[in-house]
Amino acid sequence: MGEPLAAPPIRGDASVLEATLRLTEIFHSLQGETSRVGLPTVFVRLTGCPLRCGYCDTAYAFHGGANWRIPDVMAAIATYSTRNVTVTGGEPLAQKACLALLRLLCDAGFAVSLETSGGLDVGSVDARVAKIVDIKTPGSGEVSRNLWANLAHLRSTDELKFVICNETDYEWARRQLVERGLDRLCPVLFSPSHSELPAARLAEWILRDQLPVRFQIQLHKVLWGEAPGR
Repeated sequence: MGEPLAAPPIRGDASVLEATLRLTEIFHSLQGETSRVGLPTVFVRLTGCPLRCGYCDTAYAFHGGANWRIPDVMAAIATYSTRNVTVTGGEPLAQKACLALLRLLCDAGFAVSLETSGGLDVGSVDARVAKIVDIKTPGSGEVSRNLWANLAHLRSTDELKFVICNETDYEWARRQLVERGLDRLCPVLFSPSHSELPAARLAEWILRDQLPVRFQIQLHKVLWGEAPGR
């Protein structure tokens, strides 16, 4: 294992450096999803989320947590020998100081991705951050929360993710993909809801319909099951 990285210098005005974030956990694991799957990554899981998706596997992050100053978050990340950082939740953008954390992580040279529900505005996220934006399907129970205006803020380095619960979800997602030309904006990910849809069935539908999407399963669940902090 490599030596821990030195804590990066942090530049910003005093109000930013004294800002706090409510954190559930910081942990080191393999990235389980997206095009970065398999990469050693530090995960910063912020507390709280305004959505209640039926398949959510991080409900433990809805409440609790502890307040952290941004410099302390940065120092904790630097104890791991990796440049890959994912800020997730909960819904990280529900906390205003998340934007400052993302910017400072980029300034420090980290390769940063943000996992967000798609229900909050991503327009102010630093352009250097890879935004992984959910599109909520009917099966999630939160389809009405999709903020379609976010599509205008996507770049080729971002990704859109659909969690598919059943065939109705699949047909709905396929229709959004085609009618909105989503694959022309950025890579599109189709993932089976872990407890609701057999992965092979979703793979067969994608191949049958020759969709321009990336099929994915949650690698961390294959390796470690439902254990939190993985």
